[in-house]
Formats: sequence, C-alpha cells, structure tokens
Amino acid sequence: MTQPFPNAKIVFTKLTKIAQVSFTAAIAFHLWVTPALAGDPFGRNEPHQIGSHTEAAFKAIFQQGNYPEAERHLKEALAKEPNEPLAYAMQASLAYSKGDMTGLDKYSQQILDAGQKLVASDPLRGNLYTAVGHFFEGAVIVTREGAAKGATQALGRLRQVYEYLDKAEAISPKDPELNLLRGYMDLMLSVNLPFANPDEAIGRLETSAAPRYLADRGIAIGYRDLKQYTQALDYANQAIQGAPDNPELYYLKAQILREKGKREKSQELLRDAIANFDTALTKKSQLPASLVKQIERERNSAVNQLSK
Repeated sequence: MTQPFPNAKIVFTKLTKIAQVSFTAAIAFHLWVTPALAGDPFGRNEPHQIGSHTEAAFKAIFQQGNYPEAERHLKEALAKEPNEPLAYAMQASLAYSKGDMTGLDKYSQQILDAGQKLVASDPLRGNLYTAVGHFFEGAVIVTREGAAKGATQALGRLRQVYEYLDKAEAISPKDPELNLLRGYMDLMLSVNLPFANPDEAIGRLETSAAPRYLADRGIAIGYRDLKQYTQALDYANQAIQGAPDNPELYYLKAQILREKGKREKSQELLRDAIANFDTALTKKSQLPASLVKQIERERNSAVNQLSK
C-alpha cells in the first residue's frame, strides 16, 4: 500500500548517500542474468534477461567494486542496449557520486522512460524501474531545489515510488528481485524515520531477497545505522563470503568494527577496523576518488581513537 512520508530531506538525503557509497539504495536491487544461459540466479522459472554489457557492468560494481571497469561496460551498454533501464540506473548513481547533477537529471529521466516502456513486455521489471526512475527524480528535486523548497515535489515522487512498487508486488509478491529492492528501501526509511519498525524490512531481506550477498549487505547497513553492531558484523561477514573481491564490503565491515570498538572500548576491535580499512584501500584505484578520501578519513579517525 502506498505510504506518505513526512520528511523529504531525511528520506532522499539518506537514500541518495547510500546509492553514492554502495549503490544499494534505489538501484542496487536488480539481478544479473547471463543471456546465453537458461538459468536465473534468483531461481525464477522464467528468467528475466538483460544485455551482456549491462550485466558486465553490474558484476563489476557489485561483485568486484570496480567502477572504472563498470564505466567501460556502461558505455557499451548505452550504445548497444538502449532499452535497458538498469544501465541508466547505474549511470545515474555514478553521476551522483561525481556530483554531476546534469548527468543525474538526464539519466533519471531515461530510467523513467525505459521503465515505462518496459511495462508492456515485462510488467514486473517495468514497474520496478518506473519506481526507480521516480526515486531518482525525487533525488534530483531535493538536490536542485533544496529540502525546504523541493519537499512537496519530492514527497510526491516518493509516493509514486511506492505506487509502482505496489504494482510490481501485486504481480509477483515473492519475487526475490522485488523483495531485494523493497527491502532495501523500506529498511533505509525505517531506520531514519521516527516510530518506524525495521523488523519487517529485515525479514523481507532475510527470507525473500536475492542475490544473498546483496541482501546481507543491506541488512548489515541497516543494523549499522540502528547501532546494533554485533548483528551488523555478522551480516557484513556473510556479504564478504558472497563477494570477497569487493573492497566496499571491507569498508563497511571496518565502519562496523570501529563503532563497536568505540562502544566497547576495545583496542582489538579498533585494530581489526584499521586492518579492514587497509584491505579496502588496497583496491583504491578501482573506487571513486570521493569514496577513497572518505575511507582514508575514517581510517585516520580509527587510528586516532586507538592512540588515545
């Protein structure tokens, strides 16, 4: 059921930051399917295929955390797979991470257009990407107009996000892709809005979402933001088991260890945090420059805490 949300600034600032850092907010929820294979990594009886270049970009980001490689594949995807909304969604997230508001605006509209066109042939994915397109358009409004001026428009977009997610859920309520998408969004909203309960979103990710490492990553982020660091660490470790080459997952684990170490006054946990920051930074050449700087700042903070 479509829900109203009272604070556009909290909602869109939080979710777009997640999209920037980990690409797991509005668009980190889509599957990859190798077109040459009959199987579906979500276990669907009827696989949903995407283009090979879009698939390669998706794997580069989510399995490897390799953004330059992803951008190379995305150039091919936009040229050869122009009707694939996932390619535009990844481009929108990359534009946001670079502070490219013109690109964010352009790709947001292209997500929306491609999603609406897809409704006729694939209603599930079409409605999902129409929701994603409205989400990014809301992010554009808040970024361009500011929270105060753009709040009414942004909240209107958020209502449309949930309207189209509801349509997708009516088609296939147990679909693992849908539950990954909705689980991420519901969880990020619930941990940042008063009187909201994140348990349902966590349950959705635990029981019905896939791929598993993306679901585990989302739950780890949620528990981190809820300051439940033991649970967050468990799910971060599970995510690393599923995608051990992705440096962003070691960064997430380092954040959790640092906060847990501060709370428990544990030098051992702080040392573990620094080690995981260092692991993430061994692959800094494949991460966005802004993210590398953020990891380095947080590592230095952990070192200072340890020295005290």
